[in-house]
Amino acid sequence: MSVIVVGACTQRKNRPNILLIVADDLGYADLGCFGGDIHTPNIDSLASQGLIFTQFHTAPYCAPSRAMLLTGTNNHVAGMGRQGGALKGSWQERVPGYEGHLSDRVVPMPLLLRESGYHTYTVGKWHLGTEDEFAPARKGFERSFSLLQGAGNHYNSIGLLSSDSISFYSEDGHCANYPEGKYSTEFYTDKMIEFIKQGHDGNPFFAYAAFTSPHWPLQAPAEFDRYQGRYDMGYDSLRALRMESLKDAGIISNNSKLPPRLESIRPWNELTAEERKIESRKMELYAAMVDNLDYHVGRLVQFLKDEELFDNTLIVFMSDNGAGAEDFYNNPASGGFLRAHYDNSYENMGQPTSFVSYGPPWAKAGAAPFNRHKSYTTEGGIIAPLIISGKNISGSGGIRNEFMTVMDLAPTFLELALVEVPHKRNGRLVKGMLGE
Repeated sequence: MSVIVVGACTQRKNRPNILLIVADDLGYADLGCFGGDIHTPNIDSLASQGLIFTQFHTAPYCAPSRAMLLTGTNNHVAGMGRQGGALKGSWQERVPGYEGHLSDRVVPMPLLLRESGYHTYTVGKWHLGTEDEFAPARKGFERSFSLLQGAGNHYNSIGLLSSDSISFYSEDGHCANYPEGKYSTEFYTDKMIEFIKQGHDGNPFFAYAAFTSPHWPLQAPAEFDRYQGRYDMGYDSLRALRMESLKDAGIISNNSKLPPRLESIRPWNELTAEERKIESRKMELYAAMVDNLDYHVGRLVQFLKDEELFDNTLIVFMSDNGAGAEDFYNNPASGGFLRAHYDNSYENMGQPTSFVSYGPPWAKAGAAPFNRHKSYTTEGGIIAPLIISGKNISGSGGIRNEFMTVMDLAPTFLELALVEVPHKRNGRLVKGMLGE
């Protein structure tokens, strides 16, 4: 990534602020600047003032990607060898790489930034350990309000499974209650603005806005639910349309071919009228969530401009993996709790009391040029949208096709902050970063 950074800081007083915005399960073809049809003017504006990266590789799941993002190394070294947390059993708990939290083999990038004089803030999804010793406050964040698990209701703290019937939140290292009825993306944006405003003293900040949108459950505020009828053409047609719009936007080659459809996905023309109605509604809700996310990205950017912080801020916008296809509500093994606590009738879809996912058919449309989707190590699972904008970026409005990974962001941030990665920590050898 060093090829795109110009005028790197030579004095600590000139170090840039860094705003890292992570969308949860956002599809490759969703954003307007990537050729998508969803209304995303604020994110598109960042792209027009910065750079789009078309070959940005993540892990195929949320937690491993976030471990790589915050440590600059692979997820096994960082302790997140699998999505589901630590392995259980007398011998499995001793297997390095599967601790289920950030390991002591690494030093998290936010901790190094904080020790170098940066303010460090995070809001939203953590997913890197639920115990106090592994929460954000112990991994370098000065201020935090975080959902410790991998997903939750966007309006309250009702959990996902019988084993996790309550979602756990932490604020500055202490147990916290989620404000009942407040929509997640709005609340996290409010919190981040509060943190930056309260801490502003002339020192730079690293702000990690880890939004839980547009991850299921698909719930959206009424004022953004404005895509009625948009997707009545069905997921097969949308996938083909997205393929062509990506070409028109210059994101993929004009020679790219649409991957074969998955045999497990029923062709749209075989669905009944009622099934099509329900399926279309899923995508309408997903689009509303992306639209709402864009609105709050715009709020963050406008806040930086109002506070005269924008011109010295590097802004990175990304998704943590490919489009999410899970549907726990209809899963026989895990859906019992959800079906007992949520109502997915058509009239209730999108409400706080519903738990809708858009599933593999629409996820394939979101990953149009690639094979499969989240959870697979195919391109559809591990190539995600990335935009870098703002301070020290040359070539505004450009598209870059270089291969890069989520591990490249941490060392880039540290280089801009004039911070070196230590070889030892508290008398122990620590792993260096694999990213560049």
